[in-house]
Formats: sequence, structure tokens, C-alpha cells
Amino acid sequence: MLDVRRLRLLHELRRRGTIAAVARALHFSPSAVSQQLAVLEAEAGARLVERVGRGVRLTAAGLRLAEDAEAVLIRLEEAEARLAALGDEPDGTVRVAAFQTATLALLPPAITALAAHPRLRVEIIQAEPEQALPALLAHDVDLLVGEEYPGEPAARSSATHREELWDDPLRVAGGDLIELGERPWVMEPPGSAARRWALARCRATGFEPDVRYESADLLAHVALVTHGHAAAFLPDLLWAGRPPQVPLFALPGQARRLFTLVRRGGADHPAVRAVRASLRFQDPRNVSSPAGVV
Repeated sequence: MLDVRRLRLLHELRRRGTIAAVARALHFSPSAVSQQLAVLEAEAGARLVERVGRGVRLTAAGLRLAEDAEAVLIRLEEAEARLAALGDEPDGTVRVAAFQTATLALLPPAITALAAHPRLRVEIIQAEPEQALPALLAHDVDLLVGEEYPGEPAARSSATHREELWDDPLRVAGGDLIELGERPWVMEPPGSAARRWALARCRATGFEPDVRYESADLLAHVALVTHGHAAAFLPDLLWAGRPPQVPLFALPGQARRLFTLVRRGGADHPAVRAVRASLRFQDPRNVSSPAGVV
């Protein structure tokens, strides 16, 4: 019979791409990972991994078995969730990955509310959705808070379960958008959904923005706008119900969609459900729009 722990190694190799990355993630030595994969090959009676230059890749048999391993791991996670549901309290650790504004505005009050569950531990890493999804699929985190910009649908996976949160209005800081064609801009880095959406908004308005500053840190955007150096697009969630530090101009119909994503096998785990429920309770629509929006 195939060993589940070795199947996990094969699954991780498919996700991470190198023996060294698997070893780091699972706290093994690279030689130990290689040895265990060799044992799995003997159990399977097939060549699963082959050398390519200094690295390795999965054979056709390895890819097929890695796909089956993922299904096995999902079923095991579902079994763990069912067992956990027999308890009377959410228990265990939930590792959450979230982008900056969610980390600042949503997670602190959510953790405060979760203090009602003393056996539940929440750990947080700040990560953009593009990095958080691979971490979720690789079991590095258990839940991610994601964002989806208009016209920029977020990546989907059959191995995940998505739950919608709410729409977060996007606004322009530094002046009315139609008047900002000659102003410098601060935007998020190239390749991000936020950057693609921002460029599209400017171009739809009739100008190519002079992107003079780039940062994934929206607090840096606020600082540049405050000092008169740039215009920026900013989400309401950034203010967390507090008065904004800069004048904001409305962008009718423009909002990013927020959601949570978990692995499909863990969606019914009581600890995961408790964290999701606490995040839903932080709905910023219960707070009036930021004062000073034009």
C-alpha cells in the first residue's frame, strides 16, 4: 500500500518544483526527501521522478500519482474536519494570509472577537493574493483573504472553496480623475491586478498616467498624496472607518470584491468556519463611507 506521507512529498514536489523547496517546507533534509521518493517509487513500481540538469521533474506516472495524491489529501483533510466538528469548541491553529489593508483593518478586530474561543490560535502573514494562493494550495496557510478588481477576476482552483465577503469602494485621491492627466501617480507594482485596473481606469478617462512611484504599501501611497507628490487610487477599507487623511473623489461603480479562500477539504473545519464568521462580522458597510468623499 502506498504511504500517505510519501504521497504528500510527491504532491509537494509537484507544487514547489524542487527537492530543496520541499525539504524547506516540510523541515526535512533534501537527501531525506530524495530517499523517501525513491521508496515511493519502489512501492508504486514505477519511475516517478527523473533528473533534468541539476533539477528534477515528475514523469508521466509521477504526475498522475501526484494528482491522485491531491485527492487523497483532500479526503484526509475532510476527515480531520469531521472529527474536529465532534468537539464543543473550535480548536487548533488557523494560518491566515491577507493583503495589507485586510491585515490592518479586518484581522485585528476579527482576532479580538475570536478570543471567545480560547483553544483557537490565529497566525497571520501579510501576502498579496498572487503569492497567497500558491501558499494555500501548498498547505503553508489555511485561509487567505483575497481581492478581485473590476475586470480582473481572481484565479480559481477546483481544490479551493471561496466565500464572498463584500465590495470595497475604490476612490481617487489627489483630485477628480478627469483633471489628473498631467499629475504624477503612485501605483502598485506592475503585474498586480490593482495596477492593471488602475491603468485601465486612467486610459478609459483619456490619458496615460505618469507613474512616477511604485509601492505595494498603500500607506506609502497616502504619504505621497498627503505631501502633494502624487495622485492615487485608494480603497475605503484603508481607513477602517476613520476619517481619511486625504480628500477622496468617488468612482461610481468601481469597487474591489473581497473574499476568503480555503482548501476544499478544510472548508468545514470548525476553526476555519470560526475565522471566516469573524471576518464576515467585520463588514465595513456597517460603517458610513469615509467623510470628505466628493
